[in-house]
Formats: sequence, structure tokens, C-alpha cells
Amino acid sequence: MQTNDLQGRPLLIYLHGFLSSPLSLKCQLMRERLKAEYPHIIFCAPQISPYTAIAAQSLVRLVEEFSNAGPVGLVGSSMGGFWSTYLGERFQLPAALINPAVRPGRFIPAYVGKALQPYSGESEEYCLTQADVDVMQQLEGEIENPLQSRYWLLAQRGDEVLDYRDAERFYQGQRQTIEEGGDHSFQKFAPYCDPIIEFLFNEQ
Repeated sequence: MQTNDLQGRPLLIYLHGFLSSPLSLKCQLMRERLKAEYPHIIFCAPQISPYTAIAAQSLVRLVEEFSNAGPVGLVGSSMGGFWSTYLGERFQLPAALINPAVRPGRFIPAYVGKALQPYSGESEEYCLTQADVDVMQQLEGEIENPLQSRYWLLAQRGDEVLDYRDAERFYQGQRQTIEEGGDHSFQKFAPYCDPIIEFLFNEQ
């Protein structure tokens, strides 16, 4: 996709979670909804490296390339929620955050030195180092409160991976939808596709 392909059209960037991929169910639901009902909105779902510095550089480069072509909105799940917040603050972009990771620097040390495989079943293995932790903690420090952009937090109290209360506190003052039950995958996501698109782009 080239910048001139947008021609002023809105761009929705979907950012998947740690060791996930653009093949995730929520990503596919959003892609199909846009295709069916909002064909004027461009959809982009990059494969995000688990290596912190590589992920940050590639995502910043992606937004820089397209941010002047038309409106940009972000949707981020889990670790993708952190990346959406990082990019949202850096470029003043609206973002919808689904069970987001608030402080990834607190949990990625548990992955350092271990052989990691993507949940999508790819054969490639990853191995994080302390440098990934250090860079993540540095990036976290660049996100200051109060938040300067516009966010919608969608969380489920049944999230077995991340404590929803961390996100509830971090995004205090922002739009929040916190449901009982559910899990980290955010059950019954499909009905939220249209409201998210409306939130990001003021679509009716």
C-alpha cells in the first residue's frame, strides 16, 4: 500500500497482541466489517515484531508514512493496546483499546531468554533479551499522564492475563466500557466493530 493509494481516505490500523498476528479473530472481524460496510476506509494490520525496538521503529515509520494522507485511527488488542497508546500520544491519534497492556515492561521480563513461538503457529522462534525490557520501560516513560489523545477502553473483568483495573485506572477520564465476565480475547467483540469505527472516524 502506497500513500497515494489513500487519496485522503481514512486509514484504520489494527495492532495485534504479543506473539499474535493479523490472523487473529478480532482483526479478521474488523477487516470484514470494513470491507462490507465501510469500503472507503483503508484497513492495515501489520505483523508486529515481539522485539521492542524493532516494533517501535516499524510502527512509527508506518504512521509517519500515512499520517498526512488522511485521517488515521488505531485499534489495539493487548500489547497492541500499548502500541496504540504510544502512537496515539506521539501522533495525536484516536484509539480503541481492547483489554490493553498498560505496563508491558512489568511482564515481558518473564519471557527473557525463553524460546517463543507465535500463537498463529508460525515456525519462527523468538528470544527476548534484557534490551527488549529496557527499551519497553523507556517507551513507557514517554507516555505521560494526563493522556493527550482520545481513547476508548474496552475491557472485560474476566481477563485472565491482564488485570482490567490497571487499564481502568490508567485511562481514567477516557471513554470506558468494562464488562462483567469475558476473557483476554474479549468475547463477543463483533458488535463493537461499528461503534469503534464511528468513534475513530465519526462515521454514522
